[in-house]
Amino acid sequence: MDAVKLAIAGAALLLLAAAAVAGGILPPGEIVEIAERVIPILAFVVAVTIVAELAAKAGVFDVAAGRLARMSRGRTVVLWLLVVALAVVSTAFLSLDTTAVLLTPVVVAVARANGLPPLPFAFTTVWLANTASLVLPVSNLTNLLALDHLPAGGALGFIALMGPTAGVAIVVTVGLLFVIHHRSLRGRFEPAPPPRIADRIQLVAASVVVIVLMPALVSGWEPWIPASLAAALLIALFAWRSPRALSVRLVPWSLLVFAAGLFTAMAALESLGSAAIAAAVAGEPGGPLELWRMAGTALVAANAVDNLPAYLLLEPAAGTPERLGALLVGVNAGPLITPWASLATLLWHERLHAVGVDVPWRRFIAWGLVAAPVIVGLSVLPLALR
Repeated sequence: MDAVKLAIAGAALLLLAAAAVAGGILPPGEIVEIAERVIPILAFVVAVTIVAELAAKAGVFDVAAGRLARMSRGRTVVLWLLVVALAVVSTAFLSLDTTAVLLTPVVVAVARANGLPPLPFAFTTVWLANTASLVLPVSNLTNLLALDHLPAGGALGFIALMGPTAGVAIVVTVGLLFVIHHRSLRGRFEPAPPPRIADRIQLVAASVVVIVLMPALVSGWEPWIPASLAAALLIALFAWRSPRALSVRLVPWSLLVFAAGLFTAMAALESLGSAAIAAAVAGEPGGPLELWRMAGTALVAANAVDNLPAYLLLEPAAGTPERLGALLVGVNAGPLITPWASLATLLWHERLHAVGVDVPWRRFIAWGLVAAPVIVGLSVLPLALR
């Protein structure tokens, strides 16, 4: 699904929502409530996308990945583990889309420059883009939506609930990736020279902005505030150093249209009684088995339609923080099977195709059918033991 198709889908959803309002299915007052909830989230999405795109243009990711290659001292498995760490940090602080879209071509280029097969590194970024998106509220759009339903809101409340679960998801993901790709991760290589950077001042300034942004995102401020400040600083930097790099294309217009349409369309469905159907399938608050039921339902729904509508459909059935956590496990760590389960996965595949790496969907699906239930099932354990 490219940007045009995504925008068309969003526009179609907006038309359906408008028809629901005109038909009296969706009260206009609910549109106002949706806007109040969604606008700060979309503002963060726009700001962090601009930050990530401009940081990539400045060479921040290229330099970071090249430095990892030299830090590994020619040991393939060490380089891979360092890429794992970079993917987790990128996903946690800059969102799963940044890892899937911007980091993937960088690590593929690093692998090729050092004579290594790119596939293990490519699968590492896309799997961790999904499973490591349980770390912080800003890691995934679904997490930002869930904050409204946590008794202890903010980053600290989210970490208290999801921290152990995120740790399990990451460890299990890394373990499975190593089992699948261990033969390709053997041996040594001769590290390639550092990448060429055209503007060192721009690189250093952009790096400082990104480094300062990371702790600011968990400081207790609304995430859109530090992200917007960082975006403004980078725009000013590029207006000074590289004005031609600035374009309206930095704004993810198609994603904004799609998200706006999706939120309003799901609100219309809820008005038609979808919440009752979701509750019947996902169960009600109860013992640990109900947590696995919720996570399993979310996993299936995410791979059937997409993780964002799956979250919006099942959110009313959560009821407790633990069930909300199980829902997030299913919709964040579960989209490893079908191509459309996560927008990040589709964007990842497009970027790989653009750099000449072919990943057959049948292979992606086959590995995902094994990995997704294992990762989701084990990641629910910390929630069940609370």
